[in-house]
Amino acid sequence: MTEIKDLNKLIKSMKPALAKDNFVFCTLSEKQLLKLKIKPKLIFREKEGVTVIVDKKIADKNSLKYSSVWAMITLTIHSDLNAVGFLAAITNKLAKYGITVNVVSAYYHDHLFVPFKKAKKAMLLLKELSSKAV
Repeated sequence: MTEIKDLNKLIKSMKPALAKDNFVFCTLSEKQLLKLKIKPKLIFREKEGVTVIVDKKIADKNSLKYSSVWAMITLTIHSDLNAVGFLAAITNKLAKYGITVNVVSAYYHDHLFVPFKKAKKAMLLLKELSSKAV
């Protein structure tokens, strides 16, 4: 599969997909993470602790603390990790409408975590952005 770098092509072809699950961001110690035996969507280690993104149901079941609930929108285009401006265009569009976004760029796709209550609006804005690309 070929990665795409062209900004207009990326925006026009991004095809956002909204996940059914609700996600939360939690912070744990390494020891807590090993004890829990959970399968997070993401694990990122920082000097202050381990951040995990997990399904809200998993967090609730394991009594993990979190402050907000997030929806995940996957941009299904296979973007190149070196593509310039793609995420800036997306986050700027969402920011104009007061929608915060936490981005996770994986090897094949970019994933946008937006506040759960604003997910439908974010999807509409992304589709609008895509439809206006040349």
